[in-house]
Amino acid sequence: MNLEVSFPNNPFESEGFYCLVYIYIFFFSAGPQLLPPARAFGVGRDATGGGASCHPDNEEPENGFVTPEAAASPPGPLRRIDSIVLPFLGGFGRYQKQLIALTWIPALFIGFSQYSDTFLLNEPNSTCIQPNLTEYHFRGGGAPESGLSGGLRNASGNDSRPSIASSMQCVPNCTKWSFEIQTGLVENVVTKWELVCGSAWIVHIAKFSLLVGSIFGYLVFGILADWFGRHPVLITSVLFMLMFGLSVAFSFNVSMFSTLRFFEGFCLAGIILSLYVLRIELCLPVWRFSVTMVASFIVLGGQLLMPGVAYLCSKWQVLQAVIICPLLLMLSYIWIFPESLRWLLATQQYGRSKWIIGRIGEKNKVNMELDTDNILTELQRSLQRKPKKTCIVKMVGTRNLWKNIVVLCVNSLTGYGIHHCFARRMMEKDELETSVFDNFYMSYYTMAGTAVTSCILLCPVVYLMGRRGGLLMFMIITALASLLQLGLLNCEYFYKKHMSTHVKFLSLLWDLTVLKRNFSIAFSIIGMFSSHAVSNLSIFFCAEITPTVVRGGGLGLVLASAGFGMLTEPIMDLHNQKGYFLHHIIFACCTLICIICILLLPETRYHPLPETLDDCESYARQPILLTSKLGEQHHLLGQSESSRDYTRVHDTPLHEGAATGGGKKEA
Repeated sequence: MNLEVSFPNNPFESEGFYCLVYIYIFFFSAGPQLLPPARAFGVGRDATGGGASCHPDNEEPENGFVTPEAAASPPGPLRRIDSIVLPFLGGFGRYQKQLIALTWIPALFIGFSQYSDTFLLNEPNSTCIQPNLTEYHFRGGGAPESGLSGGLRNASGNDSRPSIASSMQCVPNCTKWSFEIQTGLVENVVTKWELVCGSAWIVHIAKFSLLVGSIFGYLVFGILADWFGRHPVLITSVLFMLMFGLSVAFSFNVSMFSTLRFFEGFCLAGIILSLYVLRIELCLPVWRFSVTMVASFIVLGGQLLMPGVAYLCSKWQVLQAVIICPLLLMLSYIWIFPESLRWLLATQQYGRSKWIIGRIGEKNKVNMELDTDNILTELQRSLQRKPKKTCIVKMVGTRNLWKNIVVLCVNSLTGYGIHHCFARRMMEKDELETSVFDNFYMSYYTMAGTAVTSCILLCPVVYLMGRRGGLLMFMIITALASLLQLGLLNCEYFYKKHMSTHVKFLSLLWDLTVLKRNFSIAFSIIGMFSSHAVSNLSIFFCAEITPTVVRGGGLGLVLASAGFGMLTEPIMDLHNQKGYFLHHIIFACCTLICIICILLLPETRYHPLPETLDDCESYARQPILLTSKLGEQHHLLGQSESSRDYTRVHDTPLHEGAATGGGKKEA
């Protein structure tokens, strides 16, 4: 009796690894809730919500909560940027529009970089044209099980006529492969180093690199943007992006390629985050969503143009260089793009703020002498103040901010995570018939078109329903599509089990299979459409709800959560789609939880951006259905109109006993 022990080619194929991934995602999303108050870490806040150090002599509110006295103190004109400073400088003037346009231009090349993995690491159809039969027979393996010419046996073991090996079969010890790439490239990373069969798992590790690098980049550069400024982070990211991105094209093995792609993703995250924050902080409340959506459309334009660029480049090295080289133009931002005025004022860097205010006023041709709010006088008086910078760690000592960021982190993670479930279900191959999505370009442009349609519909929905109402609506649609998709999977199992043994039900089973397939595609497209809207709106919501002093760190957390959601795709591919049903169920449950948590968020439409930690604590929840009286509902319960007299409620035996005990104690 022969006992054979086989080891998987994929070293990551284990149930424990898969469970640890979900546990890590849970703790990442719920981390701030599991942490003790900020005082336990020695982190406190001063009355202005800033400060880079802690002073034990200062009396602070318990757990860092904002006291009514601190919240009621009126801010000076330099802190009221949306209502006083920017209107004084011309509002959304010509200079601000030029800077916004400069943030839009790199978005096209960011789209190229984000979707480059689809072309660089696409797995083509492979055929072994020269197997090493001598080495295989020497090892005692007999004829390989692949339908090769010469009367060899196919995968089922039966004799077959001369034919070419199937693209889905692996031939051991093959010395020469033939590849059929569908992405327009003549050669990519997979074909260059023949990452097929036993080496196919390396492709998924390479896909990890860009995403994992982006996750770390969002977290690190978010903190640096709050401490050193948005402009230094942008320029530093561009410089290192050029260095690592061009080095990728000269990789001499797949290990070097994966390592350099990690650092490329790390720097790409810094560019995305800094441009996003600068774009938000340049605008008045009315224009924030519009300029953000224009940038999203430009990124999607890069996704739509990517197949044509790949076709023109032919080789993956040329494609990589074409994607990276245009970023050389961003080096001019060192001189033409200033630091964020909003961040300088929020961190009390009034010396640099004075110079930028003068520059903006000159470009917008504003008469600086008409200073009715005494902005320049207040600025001159505050020049001697020391800068106060804040780290995102102080978020855990707030009452509302940490809850809002955790909710948005879970929303972005769920949106991107469940998006892969819908996409995988849509492109699922049928054994009995071919699908239109078997074609690379059909599936690629279907997903890109779904994203474009999502952004188009997102604009009127947010305009009519606000940020929170739009997010809630799209999350409900995502949850319904997910649950219906799971119901179709259950129906498929039921019919195959109970009807496949009866001949008279075979035709009915076929009709139900076709109907199920059509409904599955429809629900998948709807789910991808709504989940894409959820992800985009969650990121934008975070940029509005987070105060300026920690906006980089807060936005970095939500973008990193979105990166974890994207990471589920290569994880599932690495495990050959094992555990897909559990994966879908987990994210379907997350959508239901998110629907409840979204109700905890405040509405930010037409509101000024919060500048300090105290400002964001003043946000209150607004009802989904607006009442005739607009504005925030600062109290959950309205004033009672009852005429009952409750003045003698305190004269209860318990109260009298407590009062007597207190009097004796004082005596």
